[in-house]
This record gives sequence, C-alpha cells and structure tokens, in this order.
Amino acid sequence: MLVLGSGTLPDLIIAIRRKPLSKYMSKAQATKADSFFPDEDYTIPESSNYMSFKEGDNKFRVLSNAIVGWEYWTVNDEVKRQKEDFSPPPTDIKPNKDGKPGKVQHFWAFVVYNYDAKKVQILEVKQKGLMKYMQGLLANPAWGSVKGYDLVVNKTGSGFSTEYTFVANPHSELDPEIAKVYAAAKINLEALFEGKDPFEG
Repeated sequence: MLVLGSGTLPDLIIAIRRKPLSKYMSKAQATKADSFFPDEDYTIPESSNYMSFKEGDNKFRVLSNAIVGWEYWTVNDEVKRQKEDFSPPPTDIKPNKDGKPGKVQHFWAFVVYNYDAKKVQILEVKQKGLMKYMQGLLANPAWGSVKGYDLVVNKTGSGFSTEYTFVANPHSELDPEIAKVYAAAKINLEALFEGKDPFEG
C-alpha cells in the first residue's frame, strides 16, 4: 500500500520524473535500454554526396586525386567554378551576411570515404590550414601519398572562432569493400566545372 505524506500526488509524480529512469530498472533492463539500436555505432544515414566538417572529429580516407580551381556564389545562389581565377572579378557575386562583397575562393575537391557517414563522398577543401597540412604530408617521404592512411580533422567553435586541427593516422591498407564502392560510383570530379553532378558518371 502506498502511503502519501504531506506532499500531494502531483508532487510525488514530479519527484519520480526527475529521477533517472535507470533507478527503477534492473541492471539487465538498463543494459538493454542502453542498447536501443542493434549496432552501438549506429548513426542516422547521410543523404548528401558531399562531406562537410562537423563539430568534433571528422575521419576520412582520400580515394582520388584532387582537382583544383576557383569558385564563388552568385546572387541567384548558384555556384560558379573554373580552373583559373576569375578575371576580371565577377559582378554577380553574392554579398556576405554583413552586406560586404563576397569573395572568390580557391578550392580543392577530391573523393573520400567518410567513416562517420559510412559513405563515399566528395570533400571540398577551402581551409588553407588543411591544404598546407596535406602538402606537408605529400612532401614528407615518411608519409607520401595521402591515400595511404586515414586523416582526422577536428573542428571546434563556429563562425569566425572556428578552429581546425589535423592528424594523420598510421599507414593502413584500404578496406577492399570501400574500394569496391568507390570503383562502382564512377565519380567524375571534372563535372564540377561544368555545373553538373559528378555522381551521374
């Protein structure tokens, strides 16, 4: 029999709600609840074919050679890319959020395997720090090709306070299953310069 003290029934309900659910569960029940998904590494699938850096660690494997070029966004929210810098400067460039004129940016683009998304994607790099880090790896005989190991980019902060740190993991063989998926995708990076979808072959 439940005996109530000076507190009212609503007070008791609120008190119970504030306590963690695990307090009212056996150890076996708590373990089962913690394993809600069949795979403890489960993540919501990504639908995008382009990798973007999220807060925290972003681990990927480079699968292709890079294309390099210049790009800007137009006032109609269209991206324009070409292999050489735009000269003269474009007149239809989209202003920044503060109203100041936007900029033409230098970029690299290459195919990667995104371990978090478990998907082959295109990574477009405009961060000078990552460019210099990868160039340093390529120039170092101890590291060589950036396709021979995984890279991890850690992102913290946002906006003008965003910071990136970079780590190259030890050399390792590419998973054969990833290689198969990449080969089957038949991604054409040059299509980016034509305003087409690189995944359409």
